[in-house]
Amino acid sequence: MFNQVSTNFHLYELIPSSQNMPNTMPAIVPKSKAPGVDFCGVNDYYYIVRSDLGCYMRSSNFNEGKDLNVYSLHPSCQGGEHYLAYQDDLFYIIKGGAYRRVSNMNMDAEAVVYNLHPNCQGGDHYLSAFGYFYIIFQSKGIYRRVTNMNTDSDAVEYSLHPSCRDGLYYWGIKDYYYFVKPHDEWGIQYYRTTNFNKNLDAVTYSFHPDVVNFLPGGLAITQGSAFGTWEAIKTISNDSNTPITWNKKITRKVGYDKEKMSSIEHNWSVSISASYQSGALTEAIAKYQFSLTTQYGGKSVNTEQENWSEATDVEESVSLTLQPKEKIYIWQYQLGLGKKSVLFCRDMKFNDNPNPPTEVPLPPSNQ
Repeated sequence: MFNQVSTNFHLYELIPSSQNMPNTMPAIVPKSKAPGVDFCGVNDYYYIVRSDLGCYMRSSNFNEGKDLNVYSLHPSCQGGEHYLAYQDDLFYIIKGGAYRRVSNMNMDAEAVVYNLHPNCQGGDHYLSAFGYFYIIFQSKGIYRRVTNMNTDSDAVEYSLHPSCRDGLYYWGIKDYYYFVKPHDEWGIQYYRTTNFNKNLDAVTYSFHPDVVNFLPGGLAITQGSAFGTWEAIKTISNDSNTPITWNKKITRKVGYDKEKMSSIEHNWSVSISASYQSGALTEAIAKYQFSLTTQYGGKSVNTEQENWSEATDVEESVSLTLQPKEKIYIWQYQLGLGKKSVLFCRDMKFNDNPNPPTEVPLPPSNQ
């Protein structure tokens, strides 16, 4: 066995195994498992709110990927449990037993806070259309329609049509309701109807890939599921009959390959705070994707402590003593999407086995 001199690395004895890759198509994360994520709409625009990332996307057409603008969420508008829009110019942010009404989520303009009537609390989804507010209680298979969520005025309850019950997200505009259906063989789609009780005038649309990229879990659908792998970056051999000391520098790439991910933002007009400049939005989306479970195309790892600056070559000195006929393999852990590595981690391991290590060197995520 070789003697390892460098203290920067770890010897790892290994049990051979193959990399585990998900066999099923990844799914979009539903609202119930994505705190701070929601949809809402006004007459001319649809919105996807990513309070978890501190921003939202506005589009005039999800199907065609038109007018994709990303804005910062004002701090006072962050942390909402539900987001909905009323008519042309009002947004509602529900948190606990209260809601905040603003005319602009980027500036928190004209903010007013009201109590949410007890009968309007505890909904799974909230939306507005046809001049009403709707609270959907999915487990009960019903929805409540009111003209005022503070007073529960003109309240009526209806049964949800079976075809309208399993939506992942719901939103409305002036004359239509929309909801996102679970991923099926046709991909990620959304549905439009004029009546949740009778499922009238139902139409199906697909999301444009540029919109899917902004959805929670969407990167796995457009780029491929997340993977983690140990890549062999160097092999050292002692073919002689006497021990030798190998003392050299190893060059490896460490950091985030922004260029590979930059295409995600190409059709987005990003107008957000300085904290998200220079590709940091796609970085945040990638971190989120890696944190998800395999069901949603993730790897269940927390990458916050990794080096997310632009990937660069790093040199490290290594000193090893190899016994006669011994061969040493040097591995680096990498994370990627689909078939391309995008995050080159700091972890390196040495072993005398040609099979890669099996452990995951990153802490588990809380997703």
